[in-house]
Amino acid sequence: MKEIDDFLRENKPQVKDNPTFILEAQQRMEEVEGIRAEVERQHRHGRRALIIALAAGLSLGVLATAVAFLYPVDASTLSQGVGQSVLLFLETWRQYLLLPVALMGIALGLLLFSRKKV
Repeated sequence: MKEIDDFLRENKPQVKDNPTFILEAQQRMEEVEGIRAEVERQHRHGRRALIIALAAGLSLGVLATAVAFLYPVDASTLSQGVGQSVLLFLETWRQYLLLPVALMGIALGLLLFSRKKV
């Protein structure tokens, strides 16, 4: 970086006295600032989405672990196979599974449609 500064100090560029040059340079600088601001906005949005996903994943993991400890699986159902165990679980708890699935669908819809169009 110092080499570039030294080079520019030693070899001062001559700018023609052109009023449009300054206007064009200012316009380009404004465009660069706009792009930089958009990149920063997307970085903030990405961080926020990552934090929300992390919190949701941790919450669902804690909930799944709590359900597993509160409602242990009977050893006889393990011998019937995983598929039969899943079917038994869904048969027993299907009326309670509608609410979390509906909430996740609503949350996904809100996330997808609340984005600003750029």
